Amino acid sequence: MSAPRPLLRGRRKAVNALALGLASFATLLGLVVLVWILGTTLIHGAAALGPHLITQMTPPPGAAGGLANAIFGSTLLVLVAVLVGAPIGVLAGTHLAEYGRAGPFAELVRFVNDILLSAPSVVIGLFVYQIVVRPSGHFSGWAGAVALGFILLPVVVRTTDETMRLVPISLREATLALGAPKWRMITQVIYPAARVGILTGLLLGIARISGETAPLLFTALNNQYWSMDLGHPLANVPVVIFQFALSPYDSWHSLAWAGALLLTVFVLVVSVLARTLLRGRTN
Repeated sequence: MSAPRPLLRGRRKAVNALALGLASFATLLGLVVLVWILGTTLIHGAAALGPHLITQMTPPPGAAGGLANAIFGSTLLVLVAVLVGAPIGVLAGTHLAEYGRAGPFAELVRFVNDILLSAPSVVIGLFVYQIVVRPSGHFSGWAGAVALGFILLPVVVRTTDETMRLVPISLREATLALGAPKWRMITQVIYPAARVGILTGLLLGIARISGETAPLLFTALNNQYWSMDLGHPLANVPVVIFQFALSPYDSWHSLAWAGALLLTVFVLVVSVLARTLLRGRTN
């Protein structure tokens, strides 16, 4: 015999209230932890901010200094990673969206791309260490840029593929009906229509690779001096934060907090910019 309807309705309301309460509590707990982390970073990092961060090099043990070489090195690594990974990612996403929407090869590429998208960054760092660092016999900025490029690549492939597939099929049909070849349709119709989504994915990828530490420990490592030579170890902010945070020197701890704040602000700004572009596209 089934339960009366009022009893079932009351049970559903109770379960719904319990689920809503647990979800609200989990959200509140996550926000509290996030605000705690951001607040701690802001308090300790702001106290160490100053012109010396961009005018002085990373100091020797126990001395004062800045992060000029590390900031420049991180910028150079991210720039090279974007120059390497973005074109390959856009072209791969274009192939999947326009030439391989279905079929076993396209599904295989998407499957491998999803694996790369969720792969731990330390695994990618070890992979690049094995294929680049060991054969060359030393750490280098090129190896670090390749590792970051591997992390950026699946993000760009996924966003390019999905964004281009959202372009209405009527635009493709109209362009082909006018006698335009497919490559012209892609470059002059599909790319302009999907440029905001592709740029958003690129910005999200940049935000992700900017704070990666594990891959750089196995590839670019670090350099205490100013260097533009990608063929040798290169200073970068994530590894400097890692090394300085583990040191016993208060001056190094302050620089580590300052570097953490700079990375946090940069990732926040890039993420907000990406969200703004995506919102503008949807509106």
